[in-house]
Amino acid sequence: MDFGNNYVGNIDSDARPVPSRGPDGAAVDPDRAAEVDMSTALHAPALDPTAPATDVPATDVPATDVAEAEATTRQRVLQLVASAGPVATAELAAELGLTAAAIRRHVGVLESRGQIAVHDQRAQHGAGPARRGRPARRYVATSRGQSALSSTYPELAAQALRFLAEVAGPDAVEAFAASRVRALEERYAASVDAAGTDVTSRAQVLAAALSADGYAASTRPVPGRTTVQLCQGHCPVQGVAAEFPQICEAEAGAFSRLLGVHVQRLSTLAAGGHVCTTNIPITVPTPTTAPHSPDSHNARDSHDSQDQEMS
Repeated sequence: MDFGNNYVGNIDSDARPVPSRGPDGAAVDPDRAAEVDMSTALHAPALDPTAPATDVPATDVPATDVAEAEATTRQRVLQLVASAGPVATAELAAELGLTAAAIRRHVGVLESRGQIAVHDQRAQHGAGPARRGRPARRYVATSRGQSALSSTYPELAAQALRFLAEVAGPDAVEAFAASRVRALEERYAASVDAAGTDVTSRAQVLAAALSADGYAASTRPVPGRTTVQLCQGHCPVQGVAAEFPQICEAEAGAFSRLLGVHVQRLSTLAAGGHVCTTNIPITVPTPTTAPHSPDSHNARDSHDSQDQEMS
């Protein structure tokens, strides 16, 4: 793909488009609107960077769909960087129909994950003559980013777990699943603990951490009940978990330990659900002492009387 000079704009520009209006006449943040536009890409061919966007009012899209759309958009950004890199953010914005601010946000996440990196043109082509002004940062996909785009790794992981189960038995698969979520717990523990003791707040922080790892997670209160549901619209290991449910069970256990309450899995993508749903009680039941019956009081009084007579 040759971008040439077929793009406009400066990656450092703070210019913003005129805010659009929603059905109720309220202004819609163009950055958010652009992100929501990408939710239509869920129905387009997988990772097609040329799929057109369709205007979708942000107020009409559930939180889970927005989170899933952002994860999908980020994946399309990674795909475009891998296929067209070295590429600048202005070129990505023009190709995907997003604002420069939205692209910079996605690029920042991908760079923090080590999936893309700034291309060092001087190292590749030599120092060359000095140029005036700050050159545009151009990005390429790293080996980790290439691995994230590969469709062969899920099957390879499944083959490895099958071999592990045959050689060492099902307990070894459970041990692997436990080890996997242990690393997840260690990464999330500090941020979840910083949310305090409120279970709802802890669940919201957990959902944000999961979304940053590509799970498209969100929390939803359950009307009329003292529970909140943690919903995951995407699962990076869905295909493997469908064959090895120990992975889902270990993950639910990790959620319980992180939140400090017993959680219950209601549905999973691996089992055919449209979303992974975990039910989380937001109030911890207080143990109560059973009241003493009149007979127990009489028996105790009789026993006390006998003790006094014996003395």
